[in-house]
Amino acid sequence: MKIRFVKKHFLMVCCFLTAFTVFSQQTIADVNFTADFNDALILYNNKAYAAAQKIFEKTKVDAATSSSLKADASYYDAMCAVKLNQTNADQKVLDFVAENPTSNKKNKAFFNVANYYFANKKASYALKWYDKVNVDLLSEDNQKELNFKMGYSLLVTDNLSLAKSKFSPLINDAKYGNDSRYYFGFIAYKLEDYGIAESTLKEIADNASYKAEISYYLLDISFKMGKFERCIEVGPKLLKTSRKKDISEISKIVGESYFNLKRYSEAIPYLKAYTGQSGKWTNTDYYQLGYVFYKQNDFANAITYFNKIIDEKNAVSQNAYYHLAECYLNIDKKTEALNAFKTASEMSFNLEVQEDAALNYAKLSYEAGNPFQNVSDVLQDYLKKYPNSSAYKEINELVVSAFIHQQDYQGALDYLKKKNSIENIALTSEVSLYRGTQLFNDSKYQESLSYFVKSKESKDVEIYEKGHYWEAETLFRLENYEEAITKFTSTKRLLKSNKKEFYLIDYNLGYSYFKLKEYTKAISSFNQFLADKPSDKMINEDTFVRLGDSYFATRNYADAINSYQIVVKSLGTDADYAQYQIGMSHGFRDESDEKIKALTSVVNDFKSSSLKDDALFQLANTYIKIKNNEKAHQAYERLLANHPKSSFLPKALVRQGLLYYSDTQNKKALDKFKLTVQKFPNTPDALQAVNNAKNIYLDEDNLDEYVAWVKKLDFINVSEDDLDNSTFVIAERKYFEGKNTSGIIVTLNKYLDKYPKGTHSLKANYYLADLLFKDKQFEAAVLNYKVVLKAGVSEYSEDALAKLSQIYLEKQNFEDAIPLLERLEQEAYAVENVQFAQSNLMKGYYETKGYAKAISYAKKVLSINKDKNYLIEDAKTIIARSSIKTEDFVTAQEYYSVIEKNATGELKAETLYYNSFFKNQQQKYEASNKVIQELIADYSAYKYWGVKSYVIMGKNYYSLEDAYQATFILENVIKNFSQYKDIVKEAQIELTKIKENEAKTNNSIIPKN
Repeated sequence: MKIRFVKKHFLMVCCFLTAFTVFSQQTIADVNFTADFNDALILYNNKAYAAAQKIFEKTKVDAATSSSLKADASYYDAMCAVKLNQTNADQKVLDFVAENPTSNKKNKAFFNVANYYFANKKASYALKWYDKVNVDLLSEDNQKELNFKMGYSLLVTDNLSLAKSKFSPLINDAKYGNDSRYYFGFIAYKLEDYGIAESTLKEIADNASYKAEISYYLLDISFKMGKFERCIEVGPKLLKTSRKKDISEISKIVGESYFNLKRYSEAIPYLKAYTGQSGKWTNTDYYQLGYVFYKQNDFANAITYFNKIIDEKNAVSQNAYYHLAECYLNIDKKTEALNAFKTASEMSFNLEVQEDAALNYAKLSYEAGNPFQNVSDVLQDYLKKYPNSSAYKEINELVVSAFIHQQDYQGALDYLKKKNSIENIALTSEVSLYRGTQLFNDSKYQESLSYFVKSKESKDVEIYEKGHYWEAETLFRLENYEEAITKFTSTKRLLKSNKKEFYLIDYNLGYSYFKLKEYTKAISSFNQFLADKPSDKMINEDTFVRLGDSYFATRNYADAINSYQIVVKSLGTDADYAQYQIGMSHGFRDESDEKIKALTSVVNDFKSSSLKDDALFQLANTYIKIKNNEKAHQAYERLLANHPKSSFLPKALVRQGLLYYSDTQNKKALDKFKLTVQKFPNTPDALQAVNNAKNIYLDEDNLDEYVAWVKKLDFINVSEDDLDNSTFVIAERKYFEGKNTSGIIVTLNKYLDKYPKGTHSLKANYYLADLLFKDKQFEAAVLNYKVVLKAGVSEYSEDALAKLSQIYLEKQNFEDAIPLLERLEQEAYAVENVQFAQSNLMKGYYETKGYAKAISYAKKVLSINKDKNYLIEDAKTIIARSSIKTEDFVTAQEYYSVIEKNATGELKAETLYYNSFFKNQQQKYEASNKVIQELIADYSAYKYWGVKSYVIMGKNYYSLEDAYQATFILENVIKNFSQYKDIVKEAQIELTKIKENEAKTNNSIIPKN
C-alpha cells in the first residue's frame, strides 16, 4: 500500500519574517553595511540565493564583531546554503548557533531548516533538525505544524509507533484533524490494530480526499478481522468504482473471502483477476486457485496451478503437493502422483498428511515403479517409520513381489534369506532361476551357473526343468562340452513339457560332440534335431553344415556332399563354405573333375567369399595331380595376384617352384624359391625353399653360389643344422605328448635360448606361446606370439593373431589389438577367426572412438554372420551407439528401434532410453514419458539408464507446462545420484533454466546463481 501525500502540507512557507531591527547610532560604515544587507535580503526573498549569499558573506566579514548585523548576515548565509543544497549547509547552521547562542533566530533556524528538508521530501534530514527545535519557544500553530510534520516524517521512515503519538493530539484539530485522523488510522492498520484502524478511518470514510484509499483499507481490515461475508458484500460493489490500480488487490480480497467461506466456484473469477505483486504471484496464490479447482473436481485445471508451486517448504506447499497427487491419481497419472506424494511425505508440517502421503507413495512405488529408490527399500522404509500402521501387513506382503517386479532378483534372494520359511525356500528356487537367466543374458555365464543349480531344487515342474536346461546351456557357452553333454542328456530324459524354449537340445548336443571330435555321435544328434523340422532357417542351414562336417571328418564323403548341397541350393550364409567342402569331398573320392568344378564355382560364383584363396590353392594342387601343369600355374598365379595376404602364399610359391623344377625350368623354379625366402623368412616353407634351391644349385654344379646366398640368410646355420634338428625333435615330441606342460615349457625355452634363430625357432615360439596361453600365462605368451607374427604369414600366424589379439582384448587394450585383428581378417582361413576379427574390430573401433570404422565393420558382420544372433545384435548395437556419437540420429533411431524388439537386460534399458530421447526430440512429450515409465517399471535394476531417462522426463514435463514434476525429478536426480556426474551436471543445467524462467512469474522462487 502506498502512503498518500497531502500536497497542501508539503508546500514550504516561502517567506520569512521581513521585519528588521532599526539600528541606532549608526556610523557611516554601518549605514553602508545595512544598505548592502537590505539589498541581499531583497535578493533572498526573491529566491536569488546565490547572489544574496555573496553579500551576506561579505557583510558577515565586514560588520562589527558584536553587531546584530553580523549575526543576521551569518543566519541568512546559513539559510542560503540550505536553499542551495551546499554540502556545508548543516555546518553553517551549527556554526551560527555556536557563535550566537542567545540569538532569537536559533530556534527559528532549526525549524526553518527542518521545514526546508520536509518540503523537499527528505524526511530523515527533517527529523534530525526537528529534534533540535525547542517546542516551548514555538507558537501554538507552529507546535501543531511541528507535530504534524514530524509525525509524517516518522511515518515515511517507518517509525510507526512514534508517528502515531504525533498524530494522536491533532485528530480533532481544525487544520490538521482529517489528515492526522487518516494517518493515525493508517498506522493502526499497518500495526494490525484493526479495531482502532476501522473505527478511526470510518469517521472520514466519506472524505473525498481519502475515500478511495479508506474504502480499500476498510475492506482489507474486514478481511483480516475475518468478516468475509462483509467482504463479498462490499468488495464487488467497490470494484465498480475503484481505481484501476486497486482492482487486483480488491479482487484478491473478495476471492479469498469466498475461498474462506468455502464458496469455491464463486472464488474462481476473483482469484484469477488478481495480478500479483509486480506482476508475480506467490505459491500461496497458486495454491488457492489450484484448491478451488480441485474442490470442483476440475483436476486438470487444479494441476496447472498446483504444479507451479516449487522451491518452498511450508504447510501450504505440503497440502498443495498432497492435493496435486490426488489430482494426478484422478486422471490416472500414477508416476506424477508418486512424485507429489513423495514430496508431501518429506514434510512434517501436518503429520497426518505426511503419513498418508508416505503410504500412498509406498503403494504407488510398487504399482508404477520408482526411479529414485528401490521399491523394496521404499516399502521397508515405510514399515520402519510406521510400525503401527493399519496398512503394515499389506505393505509387508509387497516387499518380495517388489524385488521380482523390479528385476532385482539378487535383492529378493538376500531378503528371502532373512526368514527361512517353507514359502521363502520355495521362492528362493524360483528367484534363483530368474537371477541366473538375468546373468546369462548379460553374458556372465560363470556367475549364472550356481543360480541354475539352485533352481533345480524347486518342486515346481516348470522351474525344475528350466533349471536343468539352462545349467546345460551355460556349460555349453562356457565350452565345457563334456559336462554340457551330460547335462543336456539328463535334461532330455527328465523333460515332461514340450516347450519351444528347449528345442535346441539336440542341436547343442550335436555341437558339443562335434567340438569334442566325437563325430558319429554328433551326426546322430544333428539328424535327430533335423527330424523335428526346425523352423529357424539359419539354425537349420548351420545344422546341415555341421552335419556335413561330421560326415566329412568320418570320411563319409557321399553323405557329406548331400548335406553340403542342401546349404548350397538354399543359398545359405555358409553356401561358399559348403561348396568348397563339396569340392574337397570329391577330391578324397578321387573325383578330380567334380572337385575342379566345385572349387571353380567357389572362385567364380561367390564374390565376397573368404575361401577363394583356399579354392585356388586346392585347384592348383588338383591340376598338378591330373598333370595339367599349365592350369596349375594359372591357379597359382591367380592366387598370388589376387590374394597377397593369403596364408597359402608361401606354400603356393614352393609348390609352383617344384612344378617348374619338375618341368626342368630351373631358373623359374629358383625365382619362386628365392621369393619364398625373401617374403617369408624363418618359416618352414622358407626352409623347404632353401633345400629345394640347393638341389637346383647342385644339379647345375653351382654350390659356391648357393653357399654365398645362404650366408646372407640369418635363419640358416649350415654347421649346426643337425644339432638344431635333434634338439628340437625332443621338444616337439614332448609338446605333442602334452603330459607335463611346465616341463615342456622349460624344454622349449632351452631350445630357443640355444638356437634363437634356429631352423625350428618359428615352430618352437608358436608351441611355447600355445602352451603359455593354455596355462593362462598370458603376459609370457605375448612375447612368443610376437616372434611368430614378425616372421610373416605362416601356418601358425592365423592362430597367433587370434590368440594374441584375444589377450589384448581381455585387457581392453584395443590400440594393440586392432592392427592384429585387421591382419587376422585378411589372413584367416577359418571362418570363425574372420568372424572373431570383424566382430572385435567393430567393438575396438567403437571403444577407441573410430565410429565410422566401427559402423563399417558392424555392417560387415551383419552381411556375413546371419546365423549368429548374438553377433547380429552386437553389430546393430554398435551402429546405433556410433550413430549417436556422430549425431546421426536418423540412423541411430532406425537401429535402436530394431534392437528394442529383441533386447533384454541392460541393452533393453538402453534402447528404451533412446526411444524416449527420440520422442522428446520430435516433441512427443507424453509418448516419451510413457516409454520412460516402462523403463523404470521393468528395468530399474539398470540405474544408469533409468536416471538418465529422468532428465529427459524433466524436460518433457516442463514442455508440458508442469513445472512441479520437472523440478521434482531434476532435484531428485541431483540429490540421489551423485555417482553419475555426467547426468547430475545435465540435470543441474536444466533445473537452473527452469527456475530462472519460473521466477519471472512467481515471487516465491528465488533462483540461485
